[in-house]
Amino acid sequence: MSTRGIAIIGCGNIAPAHLEGYANLSSISEVRALCDLYTDKAKRLEERFNLGGCTVTDDYHTLLSRDDIDVVSLCLPPSMHCQAAVDFLDAGKHVIVEKPMAPSLYGCDLMIEAQERSGKILSVISQNRFRVAPMRVKAMMDGGLFGRLLMARVNSMWWRGDNYYDLWWRGTYEKEGGGCTLNHAVHQIDILQWLVGMPTSVLSVMGNVAHTNSEVEDISMSILRYDRMLAQVNSSLVDHDEKQEFFFAAEQASFSIPWSVQAVEQLPNGFFTPNPQREADLDAHYASIAQLQREGHTAQLEDVLAAIEEGRSPLVDGHQGRRAVELITAMYKSSTEGGEVALPLATDDPFYTTEGMLARMVRYHKKLRSVENLEDSDITLGTM
Repeated sequence: MSTRGIAIIGCGNIAPAHLEGYANLSSISEVRALCDLYTDKAKRLEERFNLGGCTVTDDYHTLLSRDDIDVVSLCLPPSMHCQAAVDFLDAGKHVIVEKPMAPSLYGCDLMIEAQERSGKILSVISQNRFRVAPMRVKAMMDGGLFGRLLMARVNSMWWRGDNYYDLWWRGTYEKEGGGCTLNHAVHQIDILQWLVGMPTSVLSVMGNVAHTNSEVEDISMSILRYDRMLAQVNSSLVDHDEKQEFFFAAEQASFSIPWSVQAVEQLPNGFFTPNPQREADLDAHYASIAQLQREGHTAQLEDVLAAIEEGRSPLVDGHQGRRAVELITAMYKSSTEGGEVALPLATDDPFYTTEGMLARMVRYHKKLRSVENLEDSDITLGTM
């Protein structure tokens, strides 16, 4: 497999996950450029990952014409994803963009059009798909082992302090695109639509109950309607337990991610008795599915590099990244308008564009505090 030249655009908290992934794939990738508005951050990553000789710049436009750069990892704030992706795709580079793909469906479509125009690969980071439990559950669901799905419940629970939103691009619809629904629950929402598909409609309520330096929501609850199935998606930044989990009820069993399974059989009176044999059979099948050799960002980056070499689409392309954004956009529309929203959303829907959303979204508080450079503050992009 050929060695691909890599550029990392944006050197904040998520960039090390990409750099670690490429370090694990050093036989087929080489990081040749780091870009950040604050070049001292890029230089620290250069030292941390022993990238001596790579270019450090504060302007990604200087990298567009570099023939030795094949793949670009975009680790920028959400509002910057679209333009940077289009620029690099039009320059003939493959693009891997962090979640969420873009704050609006219009932005997603511009990115997909650029990908199709260029013939290059566009992949949206969905690293939690590339873990053992979701992959095994996906294989079992596709194989019909659980029977028809009847109900799903998703919890995307996080905890963030009030000063989390002091960072300049967080806490406004203009820069961050949304709150916990878009920027935290996107992981679980992506996996849900990957496992069970897109719903026919969405009904959502949202609020901001604990973060006064933020326009955006810190809690949301949504009901998704499918053909003969309902799903529930809960997201918050106020749960001290921080559980991210999936529960499914199907004809043959109830099961969850992280993996557990329960099965019963019906009694003549309509009640039930446990079915340990079915549970044991499903447990055995789950355990028999091969482990992943790699997980998380490394696994997804490896898939993209393999897709380039093999001339195929990556497992997570732009169209799949767009589906998560469409589902989340419908949630915002429902919460804002106070009613059930049908899917798919049309291109003339007011919520299709960033401008249309900005004119309509509920602003729960006014953002009054803003820190520009993390190096000058105690605010971080992660728990460390």
